[in-house]
Amino acid sequence: MSNSNTIRAIVVDPSVPERLVIRKFERPSSLPNEAIVQVASVSLNRGEVRRSQSAEAGWRPGWDFAGTIQTAARDGSGFPVGTRVVGFLRQGAWAEQVAVPTHAIASLPDAVDFKSAATLPVAGLTALLSLERGGILLDRAVLITGASGGVGYFACQLAAQAGAIVTAQVRRPELVEFVKTAKAHQVIVGEQFDRYAPYDLVLDSVGGKVLPSVLEQLASDGICIIFGATAGADITFNASQFYGKGGLNLYGFILFHELKKQPASVGLARLVKLVANGSLVPHIDLEASWTEIADVARQLLDRRFAGKSVLHLSN
Repeated sequence: MSNSNTIRAIVVDPSVPERLVIRKFERPSSLPNEAIVQVASVSLNRGEVRRSQSAEAGWRPGWDFAGTIQTAARDGSGFPVGTRVVGFLRQGAWAEQVAVPTHAIASLPDAVDFKSAATLPVAGLTALLSLERGGILLDRAVLITGASGGVGYFACQLAAQAGAIVTAQVRRPELVEFVKTAKAHQVIVGEQFDRYAPYDLVLDSVGGKVLPSVLEQLASDGICIIFGATAGADITFNASQFYGKGGLNLYGFILFHELKKQPASVGLARLVKLVANGSLVPHIDLEASWTEIADVARQLLDRRFAGKSVLHLSN
């Protein structure tokens, strides 16, 4: 950086390919409860990349980051300078430095590197908190649709850790072995959900024709949590069959709402601990310099890889 008062960050510019480019900005200032973090790695999520395709010029994307605290929070909360951390922002995390509330960061032990940590905030927290909506999972039948995605891959592992009988659903046969590495006990290719039904808990990110199909396969008092609709959001299902089974629940999950109930730091600390002891293993399929943001964003939207993508920053 030629000017010590500036940093670089990824921003939407409709005039460039994929609408994403690195530009210079003023260094972030912080509120008393915010730390300044020097970012080392970030990860991409389909939601923020999709929004960047239609967002106004100047919008700065980015939810997931990992790095080192450069300036501690003035109110004494959080961690001291030099602490390695992972964190979550509502926007703007794809930058060399970010100001982040201390309730949205967790410290990293030496056993957890920046690239692994950077995959955790959105995908990991969504998997963790959505599974918790299902209650005690020991010996319960859990179905995870779109299991090869970032959330699905974490959810399979976390559900298995909790003692659930995990069924993973994928679109293509070549993804079967991939989700088995996430500790899925059985795998459905396509939409034959009756094969292992009924399910006590379903995590659905697909929508379209998949959601009504899985609703039919819920056990009595079962719950389906929907946090995406990649196959379409206009959905029709048999309402009488749904309420007629007894006690069924359909829960709309969005991470930003859930984090009003519990700060990100709590869930992130739990996820970091699981990664550190080997119970949770992120799958990173693509690593690149953040200067390649346009190309990586296109690959993500085109579904050219499973697992997570991580970009590394350099000065």
